[in-house]
Amino acid sequence: MTAPAEQAQIPTPLYGPEFTETPGLVYDRLRAHGDLAPVELAPGVPATLVLGYDAALEILRDPGRFPRCSEVWEEEVGPECPVLPMLQARPNALFTNGAVHARFRSAIVDGLNHVHPVALRRYVEDAADGLIDKFAGDGRADIIDQYTRPLPLLVFTELFGCPRDIAGRLEKGMTGMLEGVDDPAESLAMLTEAARDLVALKRAKPGTDVTSWMLRHPAGLDEEEVMNQVGLLLASGTEPENSLIANGIRLLLSDDRFFGDLSGGSLPIEDALDEILWTDPPISNYGPTFPRRDLNFHGYRLPAHQPVIISYTAANTDPKRSGGYGGSSPHNETRSTANRTGNRAHLAFAGGPHTCPAKNHARLIASVAIERLLDRVPDMELAVPADELEWRPGAFHRALTALPVVFPPVG
Repeated sequence: MTAPAEQAQIPTPLYGPEFTETPGLVYDRLRAHGDLAPVELAPGVPATLVLGYDAALEILRDPGRFPRCSEVWEEEVGPECPVLPMLQARPNALFTNGAVHARFRSAIVDGLNHVHPVALRRYVEDAADGLIDKFAGDGRADIIDQYTRPLPLLVFTELFGCPRDIAGRLEKGMTGMLEGVDDPAESLAMLTEAARDLVALKRAKPGTDVTSWMLRHPAGLDEEEVMNQVGLLLASGTEPENSLIANGIRLLLSDDRFFGDLSGGSLPIEDALDEILWTDPPISNYGPTFPRRDLNFHGYRLPAHQPVIISYTAANTDPKRSGGYGGSSPHNETRSTANRTGNRAHLAFAGGPHTCPAKNHARLIASVAIERLLDRVPDMELAVPADELEWRPGAFHRALTALPVVFPPVG
């Protein structure tokens, strides 16, 4: 059955105060359309948002019908489109299909496989200790500004042999693209140039790092191709990782289901990460695809070359999948973690051939970062009520502006 025409003509904005503050309410209203709903990613930029878990998984697993090919759409919206840098085609593993995608992904996966979990844990612990030392004696901190944002940069500096000034430009570029507040094209240019500088540096002075391994990979990527893969990894591994860690800490410090058990060890941390990845993943809406022809899909007419965006958050909390695959809205405080604890069937890391190749690394970094903070700075509390924390605007991510905490000073 086709969605009513009058509904299809009224897209819901994924921007503005309501969506920023209470996205779960917006997703709940959108479910009246069914598994898919018309939205605006920015004023005058329509898209179809996929809300149903099964529909999302079907799209993610079928790049033949739902390819990553935005070129026609890019010509239609023009260079001034505010979300263009987030959706435009680039020669990396996220935006390509078929054999090209497989070639790029093989270099990424093999490069990341060189990173031993023990070494990664040590990198995170060292970075965490250095950051904690700077505020542990103060009795208060903004955990995002002083901990969760710089920590992934420090870790990726080690993993990719990336000087801190280059890593800082990569993170700033990704943040600008996600929020769309500054000039998104300028943010993309900053990210691209920083990745290019890193690859040139590692070509001249190779080392035992992911960038150097990718340059030597049998797939034979040239410098421009390596630059695009490295830029993708660094951008997706810094700002989203910041939010994953921060959102996990927020949940642990604000939810009685976890807070009362923090003294019992690391299990509540893993439970909290499961909860966040199900209900508040750091990238909430993404996985852009562009059907090459008009499609009828789950009762909806999808126009050719128009963006179809996966709502990882809405799909994860799809009420039709109450048997462990969601079943409660992110804003519902009475939700239970019983079906989500230890359940990794969420779509926070996408799915199908474009599943995030660094998902295990991302989870390990977040788990160790949270564990180290709570071990070093016990008795930490939020400095403001959880419902007064502010969220950053943007259609694609779920990120706090700040996370102020107080605690007994640690010598």
